[in-house]
Amino acid sequence: MKKILLLLVFCCSFWTSLAAANPKREFRGAWIQCVNGQYIGKTPAQIRQMLSSQLDVLQECGINAILFQVRAEGDALYKSSYEPWSRYLTGKQGTAPSDGWDPLAWMIEQCHQREMECHAWINPYRAKTKFTNELASNHPAVRHPERMFEYDGLYIFNPALEANRTYTCMVVEDILQNYDVDGIHMDDYFYPYPVAGVEIPDERFYRADPRGFASIEDWRRDNVNLLIRDLHFLIRDIKPWVKFGVSPFGIYRNNPSGVNSKEGSATNGTENFDDLYADIVCWVENGWVDYNIPQIYWNLGTKAADYEVLIKWWNDYCGQRPLFIGQDVERTVKGVDPRNPASHQMPAKYDLQRSMSNVKGSCQWYAAAVVDNPGNYRTVLEQVYHSTPALQPLMPYIDLKAPKKPRKVKLAEQGILTWASPKAKREMDKARQYAIYKFAAGEKINLESSSNLFLITSQLSCQLPSAERGTVYVVTALDRLHNESKPVKVKVK
Repeated sequence: MKKILLLLVFCCSFWTSLAAANPKREFRGAWIQCVNGQYIGKTPAQIRQMLSSQLDVLQECGINAILFQVRAEGDALYKSSYEPWSRYLTGKQGTAPSDGWDPLAWMIEQCHQREMECHAWINPYRAKTKFTNELASNHPAVRHPERMFEYDGLYIFNPALEANRTYTCMVVEDILQNYDVDGIHMDDYFYPYPVAGVEIPDERFYRADPRGFASIEDWRRDNVNLLIRDLHFLIRDIKPWVKFGVSPFGIYRNNPSGVNSKEGSATNGTENFDDLYADIVCWVENGWVDYNIPQIYWNLGTKAADYEVLIKWWNDYCGQRPLFIGQDVERTVKGVDPRNPASHQMPAKYDLQRSMSNVKGSCQWYAAAVVDNPGNYRTVLEQVYHSTPALQPLMPYIDLKAPKKPRKVKLAEQGILTWASPKAKREMDKARQYAIYKFAAGEKINLESSSNLFLITSQLSCQLPSAERGTVYVVTALDRLHNESKPVKVKVK
């Protein structure tokens, strides 16, 4: 009985905590990783069945983007022109799936069928983890060991080498040329996470070519900057509609003064700037990344790294590009809300997230945890925070031209709404999806609110939920960047 009462209090707190209606535009992502071993020991058919079931559940709870890990350690979960098949997929590096399956091609198709984006998630620098004991003959560390350095059991593509920047760009170009991805995504592994007493073995490279930098730390940051810049221009040149995003560690830099400022946050932990040599603020301010998902996995009240302190810092000092928040599902539901001991921390975190002016969504770590529904996390996404569909946040720095409006919109028999695609000459102008709105008889047409949006579809028809006389349906066209066309209205007579 006590658990039931707590659940009732908890559910009520979710509903009453909502300060406003769900936004019409919001990134609602989830990471699907390979390094957790979820594929090992399964046949390709079993993996597809598992992933398909996950995607079905994620679709039901409103997830609209999948970040799919395809390169974990200089390997591939796709048909790569350069790197071996991943051991995380088949159990042995270099061994292809037994039935010829291409996971990335399949995932893109599955996501698009469910009206989700699919971003190919790569690790740019890690060439071997501690636990990889055998490398395939075509692995880059075997073919070019001189381009790597070892650090605490890892092999790292040396960021100082132009050859490695060029090679990483070749890997990304290979993905872009062969797969209809919506984004290229990089995680938080740049220079290796520091290990006490272990030095990065790159001083001789710095002394050989310091490029005018007075410190090796600034030189390392510039090494990473050069890769991020090169990838930005490469993606824009090949497929300008493809988004380039990063998900850095949750702390940019600690501020010794103990208050949030541009210099850093009131935290005490590993730093992107000083430990991983990843200057996220530089990338955002230069427009080299299209979105940023800091991994704010800590809870409210965590002394060294408080969720509230960090989300406010990223919002205030790194919001020039769409900011999405990396949410740790399991940690969130294990934490108690400091202001409401009867609840875990999901309501408070989402209230904060939705109150930040530069935060345009979130990404769930990790997809399978959402599916498992600890603490009713998934249920509340479906019934509360994702209860209405959401278009993707606008990215006018990539494209701001809307497609033409749908043609031949009409209401057929049995309540079926049909339309035709608008004409377009350029890929960027083509309609890829359509937004369908419903308004009651006499209700004012307002496309800015999410409350009337009931469907986003790539099809050219849909079954209407109601055909009552006077009901008005509105159809708009969406391009790859979710620029929205002028509306076309039809009324039920």
